[in-house]
Amino acid sequence: MSAAPLRGPDAPWSDPDCPVARTLDLVGDRWSLLVIRDAMDGAASFTEFQRRTGIARNILTDRLRKLLAHGLLAQRTAQSGRRQEYVLTDAGRALFPVILTLRQWGERHAFAPGEAHSVLVDRHGEPVPDFTPIGTDGAPLSTDTTHVQKIRQA
Repeated sequence: MSAAPLRGPDAPWSDPDCPVARTLDLVGDRWSLLVIRDAMDGAASFTEFQRRTGIARNILTDRLRKLLAHGLLAQRTAQSGRRQEYVLTDAGRALFPVILTLRQWGERHAFAPGEAHSVLVDRHGEPVPDFTPIGTDGAPLSTDTTHVQKIRQA
């Protein structure tokens, strides 16, 4: 069973037939992905998101509203009972491989050799191994071994 679409049927998509374009329509700006990244790392309050990203209040307000509206974040009452906090939904958590892939690409291509950067580690404190997509036969996938095929609706 597939998940419900995160946008209404009347919402304009930049490229309605392309899953990549639709995803970018939802989270393709810098700030949205940084909010998702920080939520994955435990940020939950407006103040935490602002402090971690340095984002302007008005832009953060806009991005949080967008992520809530599209079902990537949800709000709940904080344990203190005095404020609302933001939590990832299943759809938001499903972006983990996207964030991981962007991180690993950045580690390889956005830093000079030997330049210091943060490292994602697993629960044992070990660096997360490189993420490599594999096909049904277990072979690594690449641009040379895949192609886009449109699915025709009946």
